[in-house]
Order: sequence, then structure tokens, then C-alpha cells
Amino acid sequence: MEITASLVKELRERSGAGMMECKKALVQNNGDIDVSIEWLRKQGLAKADKKASRVAAEGRIVMAQDGGKAVLVEVNSETDFVAKDDNFVAFATEVAKAALASGAADVEALKAAKTSFGPTVEEARLGLVTKVGENVQVRRLVRIDSANHVAAYVHGGRIGVLAEVKGGDVEFARGVAMHIAAMNPPYNKAADVPADFIAKEKEIELAKMSEKDKAKPEQILEKIIGGKVAKIVNENTLYGQPYVLNTDQSVEAAAKAAGADVIGFKRLAVGEGIEKVVEDYAAVVMKQAGLA
Repeated sequence: MEITASLVKELRERSGAGMMECKKALVQNNGDIDVSIEWLRKQGLAKADKKASRVAAEGRIVMAQDGGKAVLVEVNSETDFVAKDDNFVAFATEVAKAALASGAADVEALKAAKTSFGPTVEEARLGLVTKVGENVQVRRLVRIDSANHVAAYVHGGRIGVLAEVKGGDVEFARGVAMHIAAMNPPYNKAADVPADFIAKEKEIELAKMSEKDKAKPEQILEKIIGGKVAKIVNENTLYGQPYVLNTDQSVEAAAKAAGADVIGFKRLAVGEGIEKVVEDYAAVVMKQAGLA
């Protein structure tokens, strides 16, 4: 398989490794980016897959809440300019209200929900498309309905979090939601981390060890690898991370001190998983003018 410059660039962005290391990894693994990332990690040349660097869609995350009932909705636009337009902001806010009031469990149900001014969400969306001249989509919806404390937090219209906390108080629940917005933990507690994730990290840590360390007694080797994997688990769990409002303690310790237990959470960020086409506008203009 031909190893193109664009493949090397993508692997470099996702892994953080150097250009030559990325090219070597792709050659070794027949151009497979996912396998190449794992190969780089085993060589100690990459920490993690930086897929977030590929996220670039525009829009807003909006929320609506009534006590223990709360929703987050992602509404997308083509440009940041439209995402900040008053008409778009008003529509997105109305969509969140409709989601909460209707009890819609998914986007398809939400599209059929009535807005406060009459038309359905889908009818209002089509009207907005005509007005702003861009494609607008209601992309994702998450909700929590609980008798526990529910915190709904949106940061800058770009990141939204719903956190369900048993015990403690509303302020602690909000602090947890802010932490999740900032740190984006993939899992809640160590018990929530999949076994295959643990197994893969053990394999990677073993591969990174020197031959001298690998020759150590099995019990010592297990202890060394176990310590390294435990640190990785802490980095990837809400409870294991240092609490952003008090970095001297973990979120687990903060929850214990507050008499609280984080039941779960949901987090949305604008454009997650969408690859935005980056256009060379100069080239487009030249082509249209017949100069290229």
C-alpha cells in the first residue's frame, strides 16, 4: 500500500509522534492507522489516539431542565458565523425546550415534537435553513430523568454535561458536571472500565518494558505493570482524576467528603465524530476564475 503524505499527517495528528516514526509505523502496518497507533504506543512513541483533533463541525449544545429532568441537544450548522446568529440561537434554545417538554428519547421523536410557537421542530428547522442559507441539523439528544440531584452544565455553547449524583447537594453535583466538561473522562469509576481496555493496556505496558525488566520474577512484573495500568485507569475515570475544583483530592475523595455518589453522566461536545472539510478558498476562487 502506498504511504501518502496525508496518511502520515493524520497519524501524526492522532498520535502526537514524529513524522518519521509515523511513516515507519504505517510501513510496518500496511497503512492501517489504528494498528499503527497501537504499534507506536508499544514503542513508547505515542500516548493516546488524538481523535479529538479531527472534530471540527460547528453549532451549539443547548440544555433545558426542570428539577431532576434535564436534556442536552446538539444542533449543528455549517459555519461558526451562523452558530452565533440570533435566529440560530433562538431555534436551538426552542429545540431544547421542546425536547424537555415532549419527553422525546431520540432525535427522530424530537423532530416531530411541537415547538411553543406552533410548528414542529422539523418544520422550524426547514424554515431556519431558508432564512440563514445553511444546512442546519438537530444531531443528538441525551436526557436524564431522576429523583437524585441532576446538574446540567453548558460551557460556552460548545460542551454540555448532565451529571446524576445521589446524596450531597446541588452545588457538588454542579461541580462534578464542570469537572466532566473540562476533563472529559471516558468512564465513571474503575468498575466501569471494560476488561478488554485493561488487557490492552497491560499488553502495551509489557511491550514498552526493557528486556531486563521483563526478566524479573512474574510477581514483581505483575506488580510493576499493575501499578502502571492503575495509573492509566485513574486518568480515564471520573473518580480517579484530580478534582478540578480542588486538585489536592480525587473526585472519589471529594464525593466521599460530600456524602455523595456519582451515578453517571452524559457529555456532548459540538461536532464530536464529524470531520470537517477544510477548503482552500484561494484554490477554489482560482478554479472558478479559470486560473487553475
